[in-house]
This record gives sequence, structure tokens and C-alpha cells, in this order.
Amino acid sequence: MAELWSNPAVQSLTWALVKVLIILNAMLGAVSYLIYAERKICGHIQARTGPNRVGPFGLLQPIADGVKLLFKEEFIPAQANKVIFHLAPILAVFPAIVTFSVIPMGPPPMFVVTDINVGLLLFLAMSSLGVYAITLGGWASNNKYALLGGLRSSAQMISYELAMGLSTIPVILYAGTLSLVGIVERQGGWYHVVTLPWSVPGMGADLWLPNWGIFHWYLVIPFVIFLITAFAETNRAPFDLPEAEGELVAGFHTEYSSMKWALFFLGEYMNMIVISSIAVTLFFGGWHGPGPAWLGLGWYLLKLGVLMFFFIWVRWTFPRLRYDQLMGFGWKVLLPASIVNVLIAALWLYGRGAL
Repeated sequence: MAELWSNPAVQSLTWALVKVLIILNAMLGAVSYLIYAERKICGHIQARTGPNRVGPFGLLQPIADGVKLLFKEEFIPAQANKVIFHLAPILAVFPAIVTFSVIPMGPPPMFVVTDINVGLLLFLAMSSLGVYAITLGGWASNNKYALLGGLRSSAQMISYELAMGLSTIPVILYAGTLSLVGIVERQGGWYHVVTLPWSVPGMGADLWLPNWGIFHWYLVIPFVIFLITAFAETNRAPFDLPEAEGELVAGFHTEYSSMKWALFFLGEYMNMIVISSIAVTLFFGGWHGPGPAWLGLGWYLLKLGVLMFFFIWVRWTFPRLRYDQLMGFGWKVLLPASIVNVLIAALWLYGRGAL
């Protein structure tokens, strides 16, 4: 047994499993209180107080909701495809958990479960799988409104997934790698922007900025495109067309109840955390920030919190788009803009000898 534990491969696998368990439990807790935070922020936006009855400041509301859903009666339509009906909610959660295994949350190797050289491709692949949960759930329910919600999700995914993939190409050109750890490492330190014609007290005449992707002009438009498609990716307002309660009752999850209904929303909020983490990794320097490296996890969580607040703020500020508006915007605006920006970034980097 001692020889087995001394094997580096066994130690590496054991440590990876421990980190997976920590991340899984942390995400479950984070999702519960992310829902609480959204309800409080929504309340303030709408001049209400939000949850304030269960526990101090309503902090025990997520626990009460979880217990309620656990004991709530479950209804399954008589003509539903039972196997796929049960499988769809699981598929809603699975891609987010897998993607989180390659996101660097702090200095490696301590805060990275695994570093693969195609981490960004893994994210794009897993994000594409998420639509299967919605489509299959809508089809298996044997409900016309649920089916329409699932079909909407499929068409919506095609219209924005291309733009999302293309928006990451300038980042790949800039970093020279598909590894998310490598992309974060490329954004470390500072870079010289310009020498000013005057001197600033304490700073001199040189303007320096963090070497994060967002501070490079040719990565600003890709960030905007990525952020817009992220809302469609997570089916959040103003792009929540697969639900659209005003048109489709509750859309793809009309026939779901109890914990299966909860799993769909668990997957939605997990995907919010994952896609915000990817945005932090690609455009905001990941765990890099002022101060020593051991503060990296704190900087990552701070940036993640800001983006999560932005997600919630947008949902409760803008109205839902019409379906044709979303499709037209995806094909006629986001896709051409992504292609043009890839060409501009490639020419700029080639001209500077970075390619």
C-alpha cells in the first residue's frame, strides 16, 4: 500500500479527485446563494426587499427552497419518453461540471484540476452539448409548448454558437495556445501602451496597463461579442426564448417539477458561473492582479463576482427580444463582425511579428 501511494500517478489522480469534489460542493453552494443574490438584486431594482423572512436577511431561503423542492410531488406525463425525460435534467448540469475542471482559478497547480492543451475547445464542445438537455427535455415531455421551446433552443444555438467560437480566435492568436492555463499566463505582467508628451508625477511619461486581453484594442470587440453570446448560451434574458413564459407557458420545462425542474435551473446558474469564468480567463487576466501570486484566487473571485452581477443586472433591466430579432442579430450582425475582427486581429499581429 505504501508503494502504491508513493506512485506519482496515483498521487496526481488522488489530488485531482479531491479538487473535483471541492469544486463540485463549492459550485452547489455558490449556485444556491447566487439565486438568493439574484432575488435580492432583482428586488432592489424593482423597489422591493427580496427574500427577508427565512433566517437573518433571508439567508436561509435557499435551504428552505431546496427542502421544498426535494419533497414536492413529481409529475411525469403519461405519454412522455421516460428514459430521455429523466436524462435531460442530468445533461443540463453535466457540461458545466466538466468544463470547470480546466478553468484556472488561481496559480497552478494548486488551483487547477487539470491543464490540457485544448482546454478552450473543451469549453466550446461542452457548451454545445448543453442544448441537448433543453431539446431532449422539450421533445420527451410530449407537450407542444415544451417541444417549441426545445426547437427554439436548437435554432438559437446555431445562430450564436458560430459567433462565440469566432470571438475566441483573436484570443488564441494573441496567446498562441488553446490551453486556458497558457492563456492566463500570457496575460501576466504589464505592457507599455504609449509614451506621453508630458510627465505624470509618480508615473513618468510612460503609460502602462495590465497585460489583460481586454486592454488590447483588437480584443475589445471579441469580448463584446462573447458577452452577448454568453447571454444566449445561458438562455438568460433578453435571450430566454426557449422559456418565454408569455408565449410558451414555461417552454422546454413546462412538464417538469420537483428536483428535475430544479436541476434545469441548477444547470443554468452553473453555466452562468462557467461562462463568466471563461470570460475572466480569456479577457480579464484570470487570476492575475496586483499583489503577490497567492492573492490570485481572490482576484479571480472578485472578477467573477463583477461579471455575475452584470448578468443579473442585464436580466432585470432589458425586455426579451422577439425570436426573429435574435436570429437576425446572430446571423446578420454578430457573425459578420466576428469574421471581420478575426481578419483585423490576424493582420495586426502578423504586422507586428507576433504570428
